[in-house]
Amino acid sequence: MKISIIGAGSTYTPELIEGIGEGRLGAPLDELVLMDTDEARLNTVGGLTRRMLVRAGWGGRLQLTTRREDALDGADACIVQYRIGGTAARALDESIPLAHGVIGQETVGPGGWAKALRTIPPTLEIAEELARRSPNAWLIDFANPVSIVTQALLDEGHRAVGLCNVAVNIQQRAAAHFNVPLDAVEVESVGLNHASWFREITVSGAPQMEQLVRSNPALLAEWGSCSEADAVRESCIPSYYLRYYQEHATVLEEQRREGTRAPKVARIEAELLQMFDDQSITQKPALLAERGGANYSTAALDLIAALTGARPARLVVNVQNRGAIPDLPIELVVEVLCEVDSGGGRPILMAPLGGERGELIQQLGAFSMATAAAATARDRDAALRALALNPLIQESGQAERIGSELLAAHGL
Repeated sequence: MKISIIGAGSTYTPELIEGIGEGRLGAPLDELVLMDTDEARLNTVGGLTRRMLVRAGWGGRLQLTTRREDALDGADACIVQYRIGGTAARALDESIPLAHGVIGQETVGPGGWAKALRTIPPTLEIAEELARRSPNAWLIDFANPVSIVTQALLDEGHRAVGLCNVAVNIQQRAAAHFNVPLDAVEVESVGLNHASWFREITVSGAPQMEQLVRSNPALLAEWGSCSEADAVRESCIPSYYLRYYQEHATVLEEQRREGTRAPKVARIEAELLQMFDDQSITQKPALLAERGGANYSTAALDLIAALTGARPARLVVNVQNRGAIPDLPIELVVEVLCEVDSGGGRPILMAPLGGERGELIQQLGAFSMATAAAATARDRDAALRALALNPLIQESGQAERIGSELLAAHGL
């Protein structure tokens, strides 16, 4: 088996490597290719990767490369995990909307829109080349905004699945709480990536959410990084990101007072890269937990094991709805529990969202599909019209003003 990571200079990479070293894949891995266009970062992250794999006793071939063809030729699975423009681009994505009175966040609202416009064209190029060089390979998108990038990939007919680590984090915490193996726990996710509700947690097939809401809402709040009040009101675990839409004024005031997360991420990344350069370090630093991406290795390697036929599983991933959530469009990419094997991810049928939940996700879904189409066509006017569909756009003219400034700042 050959796995390739494009954007391997990311500080997330050691999280993934840890799982490979621990044998999480559950099948022999013959070749691992780390590819990045930033050779300095690649060598820094690749050096730590090599030390981690040596420490784990892994016997496969590790290749570091700046050539895309090295990563795509003969691959069984290819993960994309880059941030086009780096942390400097994220700072623009978050600061420009905030200056116009709109929440600044890299995966939602205008920030997520701008990131999608930068990310989709190169990702489609990679998918097209992967299809030529390795027609049976799967492309796994971990690059944000996952819903929109995966939407573009699937709209173009690529063998692709979108991946996020939030659901597996909840799954891990539930498994520890109930003292059961991870595969005894399932999480029902309903909605879009970074806009979903975890409506049910089952342990060995037995539903647990109702009694958890009734007896321990504080635990649910901890698992989902939400408030106890939110868990009780929603009778489930709402995605932390839903507060950007439901508590817009409060979050906006917080950002005006405290700033956005971009500067903190830049500081953490700089410190992590310095640590990765330390030749004495042979495992992922604890600081990586502050960057995010916890349990990325579990989510990614379980997905690869399922897609390559090594270990089919039921996993929360991003796929086309295909009627799984009855009140959402069939072709919309949703984040739901799926049966996953070498044929891809097949979503499990579930109850409708309904009410305000359904209305919000329908609006976000329309925004996602329009943004994906505009990015694919590289159509500036269509992109600005798509931004106007986003729920965070509060007044007429905001989309044109913010969107135009973001496009100019990124040279799009």
